[in-house]
Amino acid sequence: MAISRANIAMEIKRPGRKKKKKKLNIKKAIKKPGALRKELGIKKGEKISKAKLNAAAKSKGKKGQRARFALLLDKVRKKKGRA
Repeated sequence: MAISRANIAMEIKRPGRKKKKKKLNIKKAIKKPGALRKELGIKKGEKISKAKLNAAAKSKGKKGQRARFALLLDKVRKKKGRA
């Protein structure tokens, strides 16, 4: 950013201005809803157990990525519920 009188004036008026924190858009992050459930062989209405998620998270490829992401979302959801 170039130094100009306008920029200096902005800094004098608002010193230490912080940028807004970007919110995560979870809906955009989930590309294929239900894909992990299909890979694990669990029917649509049933919950995926924590043990199955942990086991799947250790595997490689897309299955592992999806399981790790599901564990992360679970942590985010719990954290949001407490606050």
